[in-house]
Amino acid sequence: MELKKDTLCVQAGYSPKTGESRIPQICQSTTFFFGDTQAMADCFDLKSDAYFYSRLANPTVTALEGKVSALEGGKAAIGCASGMSATMLTAFTLCEAGDNIVSSASVYGGTFNLFGTTLPKLGIECRFFDPDATAEEIESLIDEKTKFIFGETIANPSIVVFDFDKVAEIAKKHGVLLIIDNTLASPALCNPFKFGANVIVHSSSKYLDGHAAALGGVIVDGGNFDFKGNPRYPAFNLPDESYHGLVYANLDAPFATKCRAQMIRDLGAIMAPQNAFLTYLGTDTLALRMERHSKNSAKVAAFLASHPKIAWVKHASLPNDPYHERANKYLPNGQGGMMSFGIDGDLSLCAKFMESLNVITQETHVADCRSCILHPASTTHRQLSKEDLEKAGVPENLIRLSVGIEDADDLIADLEQALARI
Repeated sequence: MELKKDTLCVQAGYSPKTGESRIPQICQSTTFFFGDTQAMADCFDLKSDAYFYSRLANPTVTALEGKVSALEGGKAAIGCASGMSATMLTAFTLCEAGDNIVSSASVYGGTFNLFGTTLPKLGIECRFFDPDATAEEIESLIDEKTKFIFGETIANPSIVVFDFDKVAEIAKKHGVLLIIDNTLASPALCNPFKFGANVIVHSSSKYLDGHAAALGGVIVDGGNFDFKGNPRYPAFNLPDESYHGLVYANLDAPFATKCRAQMIRDLGAIMAPQNAFLTYLGTDTLALRMERHSKNSAKVAAFLASHPKIAWVKHASLPNDPYHERANKYLPNGQGGMMSFGIDGDLSLCAKFMESLNVITQETHVADCRSCILHPASTTHRQLSKEDLEKAGVPENLIRLSVGIEDADDLIADLEQALARI
């Protein structure tokens, strides 16, 4: 029986046995008992899925992994310490010094900095492309050392909707993985595996948690990429001597297994059990919340688009938005709660407007049940040059608004009174 999203949000990831807790318990333990020496040895050889140390796997984290994997339609998932660690672990699973990655320039500022500044220090090059570039322009960036193409379903904060058809075809043509950050859409609104993605990453601190309570990230392996014999990925086809000659390409979930067995093992950036528990509870209401987020944001976007003090608004629900048709294809049930808009003025007016809000609060956060606002050029994207800000689609008058699940009329009233003060 194939369950729908609303049911998976509530039921997936954990099934209690008779007399057990109805919801996952918080397994706040670093280690696990073994009375059988061989049973423990089997864990270290990946011959057993028993828990033996929480740096690699933990029952509470496993429950969340199972739910997010089910929601995305994936083969396996890994709970990580943060969304940034999920992206970093994904890159390290695939790349080594001398390799390169190809990424949309319209990505979260932290991701842009990881790809453009930190990874190059380790010998991994990133080649950025304009999200509206032609297929030929994107293909020109790919060579034999390219390990993956990266993009965001809904870009943060430029609100560009990813062109899955165009980029997935390129990835397939060149036999390269397509990695998608699905944070701002969430699996309730979009399943990138259906449109050609091979691995999905999330900052679970956002919509999956939904309450600004638990830091975390999730990697989901679609199990839909054939590593066998692919010369682009020798590390998946050569024996791993640290696991007695294991060949990852022969496994059911090659990417997820290699990521956990090598990267989680060596870097240790796994999600904490308490955070996994809180996020698991948050995902129970994900489908309900995303419906409300989307309806509220569409109403707020329409208000802002008609206001004389607003220069422009970016939200794919607007009929004149350049990504409206694309969103109808990939996000037909709603476009989420994230939008950006430009104040018709300079930085000082942006600051005065945000400081005049009463219900909507300034926060370094997005995508939870409370509405919040931020000026990216002076905060999350502050480290970028003016040139890089333009490449990332973040002009200096851009304001990022995350619309929550409050009453939409109250949010509009708050925006209206703040705009009246500038």
